[in-house]
Amino acid sequence: MTSKKAPIAAAILLLGGCATYSGWQPTIDSYNDPNAAMIPQDTEQCKMLAQQAASVGTETAKGAAAGGLLGAAAGAAIGAVAGNPGGGAAIGAAAGGLGGGAQQGLSGDEQYRRAFINCMRNRGHNVIN
Repeated sequence: MTSKKAPIAAAILLLGGCATYSGWQPTIDSYNDPNAAMIPQDTEQCKMLAQQAASVGTETAKGAAAGGLLGAAAGAAIGAVAGNPGGGAAIGAAAGGLGGGAQQGLSGDEQYRRAFINCMRNRGHNVIN
């Protein structure tokens, strides 16, 4: 990997890690929950299942690759007009890759939340958010 690509790859990996661990804390109402004693155990199991269902890292990498390709094409076209298609392609690929990775990472975060909430509700718990 060249030195110019290393910071881009690091940023994409960082975005992928943030997507699952965005700081979201579910609120679970234990009032009238006949399975309230199982909330801690079910929470841990549902977190693991939600991570598998969301596959955030894979989605981030796919988004970064697609964004990079589109960005490179657009950058090359703009760079060609300015007389430097190679430079434009490089800048476009970097910008598109980061943008695409971030968008897909956020999509993975939403998938994680939905999977977690569905898991907990299927186990009889009332998840408020």
